[in-house]
Amino acid sequence: MTEKKKRVQGGAATTNVICSAYVAENDVVFKDILALHVKEGSKIADVTFGKGVFWKLVDLSKYKLCASDLCLKEDVAKNFQNVEFQSGIDCRNLPYRDSSFDCVVLDPPYLESFYRANKNHVGGVGTHRSFREAYSSLNGAEKAEAKWHEAVVETYVRAGLEAHRVLKRNGVLIVKCQDEVSANTQRLTHVEIITAYESIGFYAKDLFVVVRANKPVVSRMLAQRHARKNHSYFIVFVKQKSKVKSARVVDVADRAKRKGRTQTALEAEGLLELWT
Repeated sequence: MTEKKKRVQGGAATTNVICSAYVAENDVVFKDILALHVKEGSKIADVTFGKGVFWKLVDLSKYKLCASDLCLKEDVAKNFQNVEFQSGIDCRNLPYRDSSFDCVVLDPPYLESFYRANKNHVGGVGTHRSFREAYSSLNGAEKAEAKWHEAVVETYVRAGLEAHRVLKRNGVLIVKCQDEVSANTQRLTHVEIITAYESIGFYAKDLFVVVRANKPVVSRMLAQRHARKNHSYFIVFVKQKSKVKSARVVDVADRAKRKGRTQTALEAEGLLELWT
């Protein structure tokens, strides 16, 4: 009788790994995300290119990059080589064929103040001017049908649907986002996006937390009600059905019936919609 060989683990011990949390600039994190999740030679559509800050540290000769935005910043093209540029392209209505890209990069404005129709009311003024210039067209072109924070979510959902359309099977969608407080209510945007994208047909494969090195300045603060956001997220999605759901639906009606509660009682508690 021959003795069964013992299974030996491969690989070697190392600390040279890509981690999930950074105190760094976006370009540092983005370079690592590409190295981990996007193969060299991939065809990539960055549909909210802006000033191209994500790509500063990336060797663009390794990818075929198509860069677009609603309003590309002036003189951006001269800073990049081997890139196909298009301006006047809305990430919610892309000109590309179905299943034509290996990867899509999405970073729309994630503050509700950037979606105001009146350009004089668009957020990011004074000391925040540079932030506004990087993440907004400056003219209210990001307007959506919904209002306030719902406009932010609407844009991510519509852009996610377009990304799903133009991505190949098992294609990668890299999304940048940040939570916000809207109307004195905490809105966990990254959770809303993950839940919505799972229903579209994406699997949330990875998540990276980016913490800014300096503290944000708050103007005219009377009393603080929520922690000030000094971190944002990169979420990596794959075009495939998720086997794990991030949100579990609670069957309020079933639970209420088991406890003998009536539809009238649920209505009084504001739970009527969940009943049906």
